Amino acid sequence: MSCFLNLFCCCCCSVYDLAFKPDGSQLIIAAGLRVLVYDVADGAIIQPLKGHKDLVYCVAYAKDGLWSPEQKSVNKHKVSSKITCCGWTNDGQYLALGMMNGVVSIRNKNGEEKVKIERPGGSASPIWSISWNPSKDEHNDILAVADWGQKLSFYQLSGKQIGKDKPLTYDPCCVGYFSKGEYIVMGGSDKQASLYTKDGVRLGAIGEQSAWVWTCRVKPDSNFVVLGCQDGTIACYQLIFSTVHGLYKDRYAYRDSMTDVIVQHLITEQKVRIKCRELVKKIAIYRNRLAIQLPEKILIYELYSDDTSDMHYRIKEKICRKFECNLLVVCSQHIILCQEKRLQCLSFTSVKEKEWVMESLIRYIKVIGGPPGREGLLVGLKNGSILKIFVDNLFPITLLKLSTSVRCLDMSASRNKLAVVDEHNTLLVYDINNAELLFQEPNANSVAWNTQCEDMLCFSGNGYLNIKASNFPVHQQKMQGFMVGYNGSKIFCLHVYAMSAVEVPQSAPMYQYLERKMYKEAYQIACLGVTDSDWRDLATDALEGLDFDTAKKAFIRIRDLRYLELISSIEERKKRGESDNELFLADVYAYQGKFHEAAKLYKRTGHESRALSMYTDLRMFEYAKDFVGATDPKSSRILMTKQADWAKSSKEPRAAAEMYLSAGEHQKAIDIIGEHGWEDMLIDIARKLDKAEREPLAKCALHFKRLKHHGYASETYSKMGDLQALAQLHVETWHWEEAFSLVEKHPDLKNDVFVPYAQWLAENDRFEEAQKAFHKAGRQNEAVKVLEQLTHNAVVENRFNDAGYYYWMLSMQCLDIARESDDQRDEMLKKFERFQHLAELYHVYRSIQRYTDEPFSSHMPETLFNICRFLLNNLTKDIPPGISKVNTLYALAKQSRRLGAYKLARYSYEKLQELHVPSRFQESIELGGLSIRSKPFHDSEGMMCYRCSTNNPLLNNQGSVCINCRQPFIYSASSYEVLPLVQFYLEEGISDEEAVALIDLEVPHADQRDARWQETDNGELQALRVEEGSADAEEDPFTAKMSFQQGGSTFVPVKVSRSALRSMSRRDVLIKRWPRPLKWEYFRSLLPDVSITMCPTCFKMFHSEDYELLVLQHNCCPYCRRPIDEQN
Repeated sequence: MSCFLNLFCCCCCSVYDLAFKPDGSQLIIAAGLRVLVYDVADGAIIQPLKGHKDLVYCVAYAKDGLWSPEQKSVNKHKVSSKITCCGWTNDGQYLALGMMNGVVSIRNKNGEEKVKIERPGGSASPIWSISWNPSKDEHNDILAVADWGQKLSFYQLSGKQIGKDKPLTYDPCCVGYFSKGEYIVMGGSDKQASLYTKDGVRLGAIGEQSAWVWTCRVKPDSNFVVLGCQDGTIACYQLIFSTVHGLYKDRYAYRDSMTDVIVQHLITEQKVRIKCRELVKKIAIYRNRLAIQLPEKILIYELYSDDTSDMHYRIKEKICRKFECNLLVVCSQHIILCQEKRLQCLSFTSVKEKEWVMESLIRYIKVIGGPPGREGLLVGLKNGSILKIFVDNLFPITLLKLSTSVRCLDMSASRNKLAVVDEHNTLLVYDINNAELLFQEPNANSVAWNTQCEDMLCFSGNGYLNIKASNFPVHQQKMQGFMVGYNGSKIFCLHVYAMSAVEVPQSAPMYQYLERKMYKEAYQIACLGVTDSDWRDLATDALEGLDFDTAKKAFIRIRDLRYLELISSIEERKKRGESDNELFLADVYAYQGKFHEAAKLYKRTGHESRALSMYTDLRMFEYAKDFVGATDPKSSRILMTKQADWAKSSKEPRAAAEMYLSAGEHQKAIDIIGEHGWEDMLIDIARKLDKAEREPLAKCALHFKRLKHHGYASETYSKMGDLQALAQLHVETWHWEEAFSLVEKHPDLKNDVFVPYAQWLAENDRFEEAQKAFHKAGRQNEAVKVLEQLTHNAVVENRFNDAGYYYWMLSMQCLDIARESDDQRDEMLKKFERFQHLAELYHVYRSIQRYTDEPFSSHMPETLFNICRFLLNNLTKDIPPGISKVNTLYALAKQSRRLGAYKLARYSYEKLQELHVPSRFQESIELGGLSIRSKPFHDSEGMMCYRCSTNNPLLNNQGSVCINCRQPFIYSASSYEVLPLVQFYLEEGISDEEAVALIDLEVPHADQRDARWQETDNGELQALRVEEGSADAEEDPFTAKMSFQQGGSTFVPVKVSRSALRSMSRRDVLIKRWPRPLKWEYFRSLLPDVSITMCPTCFKMFHSEDYELLVLQHNCCPYCRRPIDEQN
């Protein structure tokens, strides 16, 4: 620890307190009657604060206000003695008070005393200063208490004392923690400020003054300490904490918390802490010894065992003497003290055995090993001299004399080379035996030889780590800190206060040796640590260099048995007397796959037969032919014979196929290739064959189909021009997009594609798409069957909305068949009517089923009421499957009661009594049947016929027709209210086109009636919308047509003539434009104020507002599910 005085000034009076601004930028000082504000950066006074009439004893910066923000005024509490000091806990919940009677009182924010600490000295030991530890790492709040009984004590918030009282030699006037709580600074009557650990161990004096130190404070988040004295002196000190450490091979010892020593094993990352409880000044480590210098003694530790990984130390000796030294070194039996030019060798019993006095200051000292008691020291001096000293010899040995000062030294493992870093940061490497400079490198601040390899060293500098092997170029990589040791593949790096072991692959120096074919040296480097691929490169290079011993050891490392067998066979041949290295190298090349180089060496050594055998064994017949040449017919015949025999019996089908191809036997080759599934060879053949060779191409396509390679099969059929086979291929492999593309170009293939596609869709439960596919293929009967099955499934699964949709699709399918087939027209039209009826029944029953089965309903009571009446009015004796009359009557009874139709409700309950009712409805129905009898026996209103204005009962056993005129009611397909529409028919001789033209003509009396309606007919839908105006008009011809004979039992339709059509407004007419063979249907609106919209696909009519809302919700027609953006 070093102290540097940064700021010094004097005031005219005593300084009793000072405080830093929380950000550390300003210092406030209580000096007499004034408060002075200083700029910390340069020590200048910013401003003096006047106004106090008496001495200022205390100043402080507020953190969060003067008192609790919940309180509107300051609370005052009496205490038993004068308060001398106080301090808040870190969380601001408790306040500690130090008193003149030696008592410490800990109170909460409300002033209530929670803990009372009575010091042994009582009033003879007033508490003069207290401070809470600001550390956030501590589990408990810790209070430091300094009293004038000359003691320092520590307490928890609970009042429990931590440890024993620490005796002081002075009266403490101030105590304060560093920002992180790791140190304490204290001053008082000894006229100096002292630094302590957080446990109260004194580390040393910060600065001595000529008067009492009344106050001392630490600048926030820094190492600056400011003192205030009795004589007005203000002093600022900067504390510098130096690194105290020692390293030997893979063990690193360093100082922690100023009083502890941590020994770290850099390989295993184990750590052990040695608590000294005094300031640690120096550390030295060597082999199993550890020396720690304390202020008054030196402790010598040793390991418990000789185990290299043992981390348990015990005290061996204590030297209870105070020593002053710059450097400390420990050996097996001695400690070496270095003080400027002097070296002293002491035994562990404190006996001085040797002393050496150098001619210049000692800059560097290192133990370089040796027998116990006779270790050697390497010493570097400021004048450039480098000495070797043995601890049992009085006479130093001069190794070298440099012209500049020595900064760092190290000696190689064999003691033959010396590496020196001088003060110019130049690395110099010498041969010790002849003092020859071997090489030098710039930008070095530290150097170390590899302890396991003689020729490798590393040095650091300028943010780079440099590794040098022998006299090869330096290998560099970035590194923070500086290097202090090199052991095997690990480099020990010190960055700030942390030591780490960096794993450095030795690949770069190994390859440098390989380039010079120095295989043994490369093997030594590889043993330090390289990757498996580096080992393989070393083994391969050594094998090619015929260094079989190195290659064998390298292949053993990577467990390559194949090459080990080769090396073993070569060694056996050497023992038998073979010595032709080129022949050995030829075998090596053959093993490595370098067949041409091997063949050349075989030929050069006169072993052509080996080359020929190599090529034939490898089935490289073309190379064998080139090797033999045309000049040796005998060898050529032998080669051809071997090739033929092999093709016949070697079970090498690929080679056999290639030979068949060479002979033009395509079909035999295709059979072999297809049998083994070699698609790449097969497509090459198919592409090379002419399209006229259909049989081989067909075989190729069949093999591609069997191998499920659609693309190649498609390419082959396209080349052949066999479109039907191509379509069948697409169908069989389910490549439908390609099949559809083919049908677009060749419509005659439609049945070959769409029918299988529809069947595939049906098998995959995509029935709606299947139905459309059958329809496209012209298979109407199959399309109908699919829809019937879909409908049946929907009914069975209670998906009545889908059932209604499918019945509607069935009806439209039947209409298509009726239009295309005259034979089936009558049958299909009957089915059309039945399916349309069923579609509407299932569509409305979905709402009833949801009402009875689900807890909530989205329908209004009126809508449910209308739906139930519509369903009961339209149900025949044969009730469709899935539709429950019980559910319908139950829903009707509930809604009738709610809407005041008590007569209809009573009728519904009576009907329910005749049916088999589920148990879940039983109680509700019985209770409802009883309670409805208390209501009037009438309905609130009936249902009016818009043709004859007759009030109809709510339920009609004749169906959905008027009881008077038999006119069918037209219902809204959403709310099922009766729409103000009357259907009319054309007189004989009037065609649909003529009728539309007549209706579209201008109405003659339009000038007498304000336009009330606006019609929208955009091809997508027809809508009648209300506009403002009067409805008064002269007598309408259509009204006259609606008259009929009262009380008739048969229905008399409204038939209109041309004049009546001309009198109609197009805005009042809705037309269902059914496709052939159906006729168009015409409807006249009798209440123009009511806006009605008709879907152009299913021709269902809705109140316009309902229709727009439903389309917005579902993005389609709620009945036929036609998307709103789809063309009609």
